Amino acid sequence: MKPLIFSLALIVATSSVFGGGFSVKERKGKTVTVAYEGKPVVHLMTSDDRSTKEAAHANYKVFLHVDDMLDSEGAGTITKGAGDKFTHHRGIYIGWSKTRIGKKSYDTWHMKGEVRQVFQRLVDWKTTADSATFTAAIDWVDGEEILLSEQRTFVVHKPSSKGSFLLDTESKITAVKGDVDLNGDPEHAGSQFRAAAEVVKNTSAKYLFPSGKMDQKSVIAARGLPWAAMTFKANGNDYHVQHMSHPSLPNPVRYSAYRNYGRFGSFFVTKLKKGETGTFKVRYFISPGAFPDNILTASKKRFEEYVGE
Repeated sequence: MKPLIFSLALIVATSSVFGGGFSVKERKGKTVTVAYEGKPVVHLMTSDDRSTKEAAHANYKVFLHVDDMLDSEGAGTITKGAGDKFTHHRGIYIGWSKTRIGKKSYDTWHMKGEVRQVFQRLVDWKTTADSATFTAAIDWVDGEEILLSEQRTFVVHKPSSKGSFLLDTESKITAVKGDVDLNGDPEHAGSQFRAAAEVVKNTSAKYLFPSGKMDQKSVIAARGLPWAAMTFKANGNDYHVQHMSHPSLPNPVRYSAYRNYGRFGSFFVTKLKKGETGTFKVRYFISPGAFPDNILTASKKRFEEYVGE
């Protein structure tokens, strides 16, 4: 779909598409934002500024921020960016601490050395009355050498009247440099969500699973959990998020979902031959408010609908 250009002054810096209450707007070298009825819902961080050591650190990972739907000015987020405790935890992100190609291992989780994810371009974007979709081309590099290439797609579904919405993520990752082993552990690999930095101090993150509450030891031992949910406080409000692992993910899926600072998600490993592409799908349900009374029933139903699509 061709972008509509709304200002000659912004013709180089900005492109947008609008439809059905949704808009997708790109600020070149900055962000790709999905808004609904003029209010931002999510935005992808796309900067690759390496002008200083600090800038390079702040921009070494492509990740998705979730905007604070209760912020009347539309300026806040409920996810964490660079800095603060565990700077590599950023919004909704994907990576593996042990990305092995040949005899060398690359850390695409902490982004050590010259490893980074580099946004290349916005491949496609569209809106309908019910959703907004965009796909980003991202290279995973070590210095100037491409290790992996990725097509990362997001689908933002129409928010409810209360502001809750579904978010689909799909990463298609291709082995470029050679045969690759994507590995690590549940704490340092997979597709995960990190709540706002303030959750480190308010320690408000709490979790639920299909069977209800589980202690850390039980979560670590579990294999094949289909989903996990977290509630936390950010910007003076309660939120809850359900992370759903698509059945097509490599087995066994394992969850890390017990940290009171609000980082959780699923871990999976796979091997790809050079030129081969792996597809990794995760769905999120994101909502204002603490866990409702029907959280288990509603979460199970959402996962069943995800699997049935």
